Amino acid sequence: MTLSPQLTNGEQTPRYWYFSTARGSVPAFKSELKQRLPQLRPSYSSGGFLTYKQDGAAVSSAVMRKLIFAGTCVEAMGKLDGGNPKSFWEMAVPVLQRELEPQRRFCLHVWSPDLGGCGEPALTPEVRRLFHEISAEVPAALAERLEPTPEAREGQLCLDVIVTADGTWWLGRHRADSLHRRFPGGLFPLTPAPDAASRAWLKFEEGLWWSGFPIGIGSRCADIGAAPGGGSQALLSRGAEVLGVDPAEMTPSVLRSPNFRHLRGKISALRRSEFLKTRWIIADMNVAPSYTLDALEEIVLRPKMAVRGLLFTMKLFSLAMAADIPAYIRRIKSWGFNQVRVRQLTFNHQEVMAAALKKPFRR
Repeated sequence: MTLSPQLTNGEQTPRYWYFSTARGSVPAFKSELKQRLPQLRPSYSSGGFLTYKQDGAAVSSAVMRKLIFAGTCVEAMGKLDGGNPKSFWEMAVPVLQRELEPQRRFCLHVWSPDLGGCGEPALTPEVRRLFHEISAEVPAALAERLEPTPEAREGQLCLDVIVTADGTWWLGRHRADSLHRRFPGGLFPLTPAPDAASRAWLKFEEGLWWSGFPIGIGSRCADIGAAPGGGSQALLSRGAEVLGVDPAEMTPSVLRSPNFRHLRGKISALRRSEFLKTRWIIADMNVAPSYTLDALEEIVLRPKMAVRGLLFTMKLFSLAMAADIPAYIRRIKSWGFNQVRVRQLTFNHQEVMAAALKKPFRR
């Protein structure tokens, strides 16, 4: 067993950070980190798990939260070769004594970048088993302060055990200061609904949680590129009134909803008066980002339009297109949306999700 501590001879060793990212997005993640956090330099990496050494200035938590291609980020505590629960708690207890506020509970996140299976991103049975094994060995004095499930509350202190394929346990901690950092590895815990019309349901279910948009009963929404209806289902389940725009057919269950109306045709051929009551727009079109932005701009800049928020995907057919994201954000802001965020969500493939909001909103 090898233990890599944070303190050596009473002096602070160089600080390390652990990151997760989608395997296909590693080059984009590395480029983003080099630009936004130049004081971090690459160390060890394995698939979608990357470690960085901090040199120089402190790392801004605000910048960390705004990283587009980071699933989660963790401040390192060290690592265990051939780890076991008791060794983990020996290392974790001093950290909890120093950083856990009185009367507060903490959370345990166990995850792996290497133990993935087929299908949608999710924690594997092996990782879940390790969570229960480690939880069972928590020291008695801390047992009542450990959350029974891996889902953290907002702002809660989380201990991380990251298990790589060679059996190494990488240990760290972080604060659950954003939606995705509340879950192990930044994986949003969502499984496809039995009646989901398409993967768009997963994307927009997660996107609506991430954006925090107040879409609910009676919200007037448009779904651009709606067929076969996954995104519309996510809106309809919240009680929204949805205008679905697509030349293709919608799934029958969506068409049967009294809160859904299908405009069958291309967005460029539709009268803009159809959208005058629309306050929220989602879009998932299999075209380059510039075409998606052209379609949205044509709607939101029309006279008498009062769109409050946009939630849409931007396809990155080449990862080199990630370098254009700042320009896309500037273009969206030029339409009057003063809060714009972009992130690669758990259920995005080679694409990112953009959330744009006008705040305060004036009709």
